[in-house]
Amino acid sequence: MTRRERLMSTLRGEPVDRPAVSFYEIGGWKPDPDDPDPYNIYNDPSWRPLLALAENRTDLIRMVPPITKPAPGNPVKEFAAHESWEEHGSRFFKTTINVAGRTLTSLSRRDPEVDTVWTIEHLIKNVDDLKAFLQLPDEYFDYEADVSNLIKAEEEVGDRGIVMVDFSDPICYAAGLFSMDEYTITAMMEPDLFHALLKKYARRIYPVAEYVSEAFPGHLWRICGPEYATEPYLPPTLFKDYVYDYCKPIVEIIKKHGGYARIHSHGRLKNVLPYIADMGADGIDPIEPPPQGDVELADVRRDYGQQLVLFGNIEVTDIENMEPSEFEKVVAKSIADGTSGQGRGFVLMPSASPYGRTISPTTMANYETMVRLVESFK
Repeated sequence: MTRRERLMSTLRGEPVDRPAVSFYEIGGWKPDPDDPDPYNIYNDPSWRPLLALAENRTDLIRMVPPITKPAPGNPVKEFAAHESWEEHGSRFFKTTINVAGRTLTSLSRRDPEVDTVWTIEHLIKNVDDLKAFLQLPDEYFDYEADVSNLIKAEEEVGDRGIVMVDFSDPICYAAGLFSMDEYTITAMMEPDLFHALLKKYARRIYPVAEYVSEAFPGHLWRICGPEYATEPYLPPTLFKDYVYDYCKPIVEIIKKHGGYARIHSHGRLKNVLPYIADMGADGIDPIEPPPQGDVELADVRRDYGQQLVLFGNIEVTDIENMEPSEFEKVVAKSIADGTSGQGRGFVLMPSASPYGRTISPTTMANYETMVRLVESFK
């Protein structure tokens, strides 16, 4: 089978020659190791063998968000301003929103040695900020989409894999406006305000999902955000209120046009898996093993494997820190658990990828083990 055929057969629940293997962001994103930008960690020579391994021997799942821009008549420029600068060896990004007599600001920082963005100051800091933010006109959340980048990415990947539409649900946008403590307090103590916020973002998200799913049909999607409403952050009842009720329409839109909806949720899944299954999802990732998660892959396969394609369940910390001889046992167990009994499909995949500038020999050896074990699967 080609790598594309293997992944599509997995999504459809059809027989495959072996389990697929994905390195998630490695191969999911396509960085340029020749880009000399000091903030490009992938230009360190230690990354090249790993990037080549992903491109040449894994089942590529390119993660591509659709292009979006404010729709005609969107007054975003009347309310929001963005600026960026470099200072003390870091890049800073600032957003300012002026609404209802208040000035809301957020500030983030990017350092050259780490491929992540640190939020220093969140946009919404208290209930009064939230009330002001909700005064933004509905048209502020009107966006339109373009799938030309998705089509181009699919042409580039060819039969080496598939393109996955990378998408966020309302809670992903909403929760990110707050610090984690302010978010959890607001979500639990101010449900009316939080629902109003989710509805604002639903106005932005649903039309984009409808357009993209129709213009780029039959593809896998990753829906990010549900983990914000899992334990220990919020109780399962609020997962129903804040994720299920707002995410199910996205799943239905995707499936209406022949697509496949994969729910992305780190951490504890046990008490929200019934909601994920009931919303009609086709897959779930990354199914983290205990103690990071609270459910074993074999149990998810047994209880939900007929409906859900399982993507997981290797911890990136194990890839970076575990001795190769011990890591091989972990990978072998994941493959056995993910393919046990009857089920729709399994893709061996880590929970994330390294974000530092240097790839160690141990890390490289452990990634090679993942590929070797699936290629030798019988």
